Amino acid sequence: MPDEFRALELLSRTPYGRVSASQRALPFTTIARHVVAGGRLLLRLHRGYGYHRAMDGSVVSYQADNLAGGEPETWTVQFTGTARVAHPEPADHDAFGRTPALADGEPFDPVFLHIEPVFAKVHTLTDVPVFRYAHSG
Repeated sequence: MPDEFRALELLSRTPYGRVSASQRALPFTTIARHVVAGGRLLLRLHRGYGYHRAMDGSVVSYQADNLAGGEPETWTVQFTGTARVAHPEPADHDAFGRTPALADGEPFDPVFLHIEPVFAKVHTLTDVPVFRYAHSG
């Protein structure tokens, strides 16, 4: 299975990831909710951050994983492509589910971006030992 199709399949298993871009040559990363819609990735993030303005029309990288799941095989997906502000259909709104109440103490105001994939990569680790924190309590 080509990485793009495998990446989309894995992304459908986890609801959140991180989108990265640059603004005036300075990199930034923020959390985003995602759904797979029509072979492309649709993101929902908080409008109050203002990141959508820097991302619209720019190349971004989206990354999600199952690292916190404690599964014996962990995976990470990286999707790179051009982001565009989107106006999703009602069914896509429904797929996102309920929006968070607050983002950094402000009411969450959703804005949507879709990513047309140019590059997708999947990495896996097999027989991963159980994660334990270094300190014991």
